[in-house]
Amino acid sequence: MPTIKEFTLVVPDLEPRLKHSTIFEHFDQLDEGESFLIQNDHDPKPLYYQLLAERGNQFTFDYIENGPIEWLIRIQKNPKPADLLTLGEFVNQDFRLASFFSQKGLDFCCGGKKTLKQACTEKSLDYLDMLFQIEEFKAATRQTSVPYQDWSLDFLADYIVNTHHTYVRKHLPDIQLFAEKVQRVHGDRHPELIRVYQLVVEIAEELTMHMMKEEQVLFPFIKALTLAKKTNEKLAPVHFGTVRNPIHMMEMEHEQVGHNLENIRTLTQNYLLPEDACGTYTVLFQMLQAFEEDLHIHIHLENNVLFPQSLELEKELAN
Repeated sequence: MPTIKEFTLVVPDLEPRLKHSTIFEHFDQLDEGESFLIQNDHDPKPLYYQLLAERGNQFTFDYIENGPIEWLIRIQKNPKPADLLTLGEFVNQDFRLASFFSQKGLDFCCGGKKTLKQACTEKSLDYLDMLFQIEEFKAATRQTSVPYQDWSLDFLADYIVNTHHTYVRKHLPDIQLFAEKVQRVHGDRHPELIRVYQLVVEIAEELTMHMMKEEQVLFPFIKALTLAKKTNEKLAPVHFGTVRNPIHMMEMEHEQVGHNLENIRTLTQNYLLPEDACGTYTVLFQMLQAFEEDLHIHIHLENNVLFPQSLELEKELAN
C-alpha cells in the first residue's frame, strides 16, 4: 500500500450508527482542495451516492485500493466554481463582501441562497464585471475576519441576541418616532414618507414578535442540540417536531422584513435627501440606512450560518 500523508478514517472501527455522520463531518471540515482517506472492508459505493445526493458535485472519490480485502478511497473537496457560489457563500468566505454587496444593492441575507449570477441578472448588472469589481474591492480593503463559521451554535445564537437583537430594540423605537414626525411635517410635499412610516411600523411589529419567537423557542432548541452533541444524550421530543419547521418560519419572516426595507430604499431613492430636508429628516435616513446594514448582517448570520449548521447538527444527532 502506498504511503499516504492524509488522515485515514478506518470505517470498520466506527460504531455502525456513527459511520455516516462521522464521514460527513470530516468532509464538511475540509477546506477546498483538502482531502482525507477512508479505509473499509467492502466497496463503499453507497457512500459515494450518499455524498452525491447530499453534497452534490463538491467532491472527488478516488479509489487508491480497490479490494478484494481492503478498499482505500481518497475523498477530496473540490473548489466551487464562482458561478455556482451563492451570495451567502461569498460572504461566508470573505465577510468584507457584506459591505460590497450592500453598496451594490445585492441582498446577501434574505437572498443569500441565490447565486451571484442570478442576483446580477435580476438587478440588470453585468456578472463578469461584478466578479472583476469583487476582486478589486478585496484587493483594496484590509482583511478583517470574524470567525463566525468556527463558533459553536450556542455561542453564535447568544451573539446574535446580544449584538443584533439588542441593536433592533435600541434603535427601532427612535426610527419609528422620527418616521412618524417626518411624515407628519413633510408628507404633504413628499408623500412617499407616509408609506415609509407605514413600512417602519410593519417592520417594528414583525421584528418584535420574530425576535421573541427566536429567543423563546428556536434558539433554546438550537442550544439544546449543541448540548446533546457535547453530552451524547438524546433530545426530548418538541412540539414543533424538527428544527426545520421554526427555521422555515423565521426565513419567511426575514423575507418579509427584507422586502419592506427594500421598498423603503426604493421609495427614498437610496436614502437621497431632498433640498428641504430638516435635521430630523436627515437623521431618519441615516438611521434607516444603518439599521438596514445591521439587519443584513443579522439575517445573514441566521439564514446562511446558524440555520444551515443547526439543520446539519439535528440530522447528525438523528443518525
